Amino acid sequence: MSLAELRDLAKAVDKAITHCEVRQKAEARNKFAILAHELGYTFDELAAEEGPKSKRATSTTINKHPESPTITWSSRGHKPAWYTAHLDADGKPKILPG
Repeated sequence: MSLAELRDLAKAVDKAITHCEVRQKAEARNKFAILAHELGYTFDELAAEEGPKSKRATSTTINKHPESPTITWSSRGHKPAWYTAHLDADGKPKILPG
């Protein structure tokens, strides 16, 4: 097969995959709608409801890189290398938060 034929084939496969995904989603939506109706709800009622979400408290400490203040670390997750490099002997940052 030539390169052009392979590209045409790839486009046709992508189109077939997209069509299959759309069809499967429509079938799933219909199954959910039937089940919701059997339970006395509409699909839209169930789809619109969201369960309780846990909210993570925002970090008030923002540590800025000493040479480039646009680089920050919010004290969550692993400490970046630039932060650990700027710790004094006691393990306290030599840079000011915020």
